[in-house]
Order: sequence, then C-alpha cells, then structure tokens
Amino acid sequence: MMAGLSLCENRSVMTESVSETAGVPSLADAASVPPQAAASDAASEVPTGAVAAQAPSDEPGAPAGRGARRGRRGGRGRSRPESAEGAAAQPANPRGGREVTREAGRRPQRQPGAGRAERAPAAAQPPKPARPPRSHPVLDQLATLYPALFGEQPLPLKRGIFQDLQDAHPEVFEREALKAALALHTRSSRYLTAVAAGQQRHDLQGQPVEAMAPEHVHHALLEVFRRRQQRPGAEDLRPKLRRRIVQAFEASGLSAEAYAARVIGRDEAANAVLDEALAEAAEAAARDEARLRAFEASGQTVQAFADMYGFDPRDAARTVERAQRRRQQAAAAAAAVAAPEAPAA
Repeated sequence: MMAGLSLCENRSVMTESVSETAGVPSLADAASVPPQAAASDAASEVPTGAVAAQAPSDEPGAPAGRGARRGRRGGRGRSRPESAEGAAAQPANPRGGREVTREAGRRPQRQPGAGRAERAPAAAQPPKPARPPRSHPVLDQLATLYPALFGEQPLPLKRGIFQDLQDAHPEVFEREALKAALALHTRSSRYLTAVAAGQQRHDLQGQPVEAMAPEHVHHALLEVFRRRQQRPGAEDLRPKLRRRIVQAFEASGLSAEAYAARVIGRDEAANAVLDEALAEAAEAAARDEARLRAFEASGQTVQAFADMYGFDPRDAARTVERAQRRRQQAAAAAAAVAAPEAPAA
C-alpha cells in the first residue's frame, strides 16, 4: 500500500510538473514556431498592469499587441496597476510608453534669449570726430601756406588764383589735384558765406584786388540760404533772405532793372524772392526819399529834425545818408547811360 501511495504521489508530481512546463515550448519547438505566433503568445502572458510599460519590440515585423498599441497612444488600453509592483512599473508620463522614448531622445531645451546673448556682444560705438577731416590733402597744404585765404575764415579768391598758385609752387602742386582742391574749396559753405557777405577778392598776399560781382554775391546768398533751410527744424528763412538781397542790391549801386538783369536765373522760386526783395527796396527807397525832402525843406540839423518828428536821431541820420547815396548812384547811372550816346550825337 505504501508502494501504491508513493506511485500515486510520483504520478501527481509528474503531472504537476508537466502542467507547469506545458506552456513553455522546448528549444526545438520554439525554433519551429512562427514569430507572429510567438509574439501573440508572449503578449497573452504579460500581466494587465504592465501593458503601458511594455517596450516596443526591436524585431522587425513583430506587431505589438492590441493593449500595447492602445497604451502607447494613451487611449483606453491603459489600465491602472493592480498591485504595488504594477504601480512601480507604470511610467510617470501620462501620455503612454511612446512618449517615454521620445522624451528620452529629445534634446534639452535652451532658455529663450540665451543664444542671442552668447552670439555677439554689443559692439562699442567709436566716438565721432569733432570736425570732419578735409576731403582733399591739397587743401591742408594750402591752409598751411596761406592761412588767411584757406583758413577757418577764408577770403574770396581773385580770378586767376589757380595760375598764381601754379607759378608760385611749380614743384608742389600737381595740376589736376590743385584744380580739384580749389573746386571743393569754392563750393564749401564757409567760402560761399564769405562771398555772400560781399567781400572783395584777394590775391595770394591777402590783399583785396577787385570787387565781387553782384551776380556772384546773389547766387552765393541763394545757395547759403538753401543749405540752411534744409537743416532739420529750420525756420522759414525767406524774410531774412529778402533783407540780405535788398542789402546786396543797394551795395551794388545798380538800378533795380540792371540788378535784376544780372542776377535773374532759371529757378522760379528764387526769381520770386528776388521780385519781393526789389519791391521792398523800392518801398524803402520811397520812404527815405520822402524823409530826405522833408529834412531838406526843414533847414534843421539831423538832431533837430529827429526831435521835430519824433524820430530816433541815429535812425534819422541813417535814413538821410541812404537817401543821399541813392541819389548819387542814380545820377551816376544816368550819366553812364548818357555817356555812350554823346559821341554819336
């Protein structure tokens, strides 16, 4: 009986051992089983709580299980762990196992603005020079040789100054370089301002040799005021320009018709300013002539005449002087016009 019991026990043990190993195929059977069937069997043996932690298969062509696909997409296939071991296997990313692989291979994000700060530091701005350098080296040589003519406050140059410089310094100045330097100098605002003031022309020794032509003074005035008007925030300079044209016209000693014939140009706006200036000069001349006649009729001195009419004595003296000068200029102009006609008569 004891032998029968031990035989029965051995059979039961063998039966349990076979039942435990029945689900695991042998090496020969596993080699004959197709990969698809092996994968499906392996997926059926994975516990429910480890579905989301199941890593994707590295074997090509091996499809993942239905629950694993749902777990990767973060859909309904995810299930909560049933035990502490399942909770430990559950990934922290709520979007599923696929996102775990993405986060593992993703580069760390850089802070916004860090790249710009590292690329290039702010370049230091060079200080601006107090005065722009001369644009031609010959001008520096001329300013050294003739500071009165080419210095900070230049004087108008005589006609033919180019040839005078060539004769005085044959070995110093190259012809074309000197010509270019003089062209830049005579077009500068400093030189045009000296011409617009009506100064006389000067030679190399700084001596005045001839008067400036009225048309040169007029055109220099127009150019100087045009440049000043183009400055940002400049006021309307037309009233000042008209007064300067009146002064240039009176200093020329010409009649209004003769002055306009010499200075009129193609710029209609400049011609309109000229007409306004000549009209103002005519009105001022008429007032001065009337005061001069009143002064001559009174037989008084300038001081007594100013006290009689309530004028400022200095203004009255300047008015009488201007009126007398206009009379003399008008008489000289009339004599100049009548002189060529006398021999013909």
